[in-house]
Amino acid sequence: MKRILVLLALLFPLPALSADLKIATWNLDWLTTRPAGDPGLPADVTPRSEDDFARLAQYAQELNADLIAIEEVDGFPAAAKVFPRDRYSIHMTRDHVVQRVGIVVRRGLRYDVNPDLTALSANHLRSGADITLHLGTSDLRVLAVHLKKGCRNAPLPKAKGRACEELRDQVPPLTEWIAARRQEGVPFLILGDFNRWMDGRDTFLADLRKSAPLVRATEGYSSPCWGSENFIDHILAGGVAADWMRPDTLRVLTYRETERSWKDRLSDHCPVSVRFAVPD
Repeated sequence: MKRILVLLALLFPLPALSADLKIATWNLDWLTTRPAGDPGLPADVTPRSEDDFARLAQYAQELNADLIAIEEVDGFPAAAKVFPRDRYSIHMTRDHVVQRVGIVVRRGLRYDVNPDLTALSANHLRSGADITLHLGTSDLRVLAVHLKKGCRNAPLPKAKGRACEELRDQVPPLTEWIAARRQEGVPFLILGDFNRWMDGRDTFLADLRKSAPLVRATEGYSSPCWGSENFIDHILAGGVAADWMRPDTLRVLTYRETERSWKDRLSDHCPVSVRFAVPD
């Protein structure tokens, strides 16, 4: 039986050790600075007001993570309204779509940008954002993803329909990326919106684990975001990064605004985070 993750982080914050790294993922749900009616936006998407952006920025400050994978963000200007440039560096994929993937890094941490994982973007989907984070004597490879929606729990090998077929096509690029990291012997993370529950004997996760052992931070838990629900936002760790993960630090930052209308003004996803004890 899965446990519902109880969020106490704001009331009882964990002490941050010098070697601790807080990693998060946050789908920001069509975050854009485009005006209503822009041809690049679906008709049912209402752009955020300045107050909405200010509230999201406040939640980003409370999240206080060192690295955040972000999804459904329409480029740097929108991201910078939530993650101020004086505190964070923002890397976005080069996709020509509104729902882009990015990685936000706290100022003071060094990283190099690797080529986007464009093999994930077939069928007009989203590339993965790929960076190498430099942490003292260790490097950490980080891949942020937003995978195909619409196939959360169907048995993937036999599933019919376009959504499941396209998600299935995204497995080989991911397994190849994982295998390359294992061959290099580097610690690595894959995190973001997988649009997949990954519970039980899910073959999606099992296929990824054929390339390397992976630890999933959300395994065995349900999310309290907008009520109890299965996680689709995950943080996977491989190589020695799996040993660095502190599973007791998994947190979901829920919103104080509870009326359903706030789902559109804030996000239908909550930030998910976990801490890593990185050796000096």
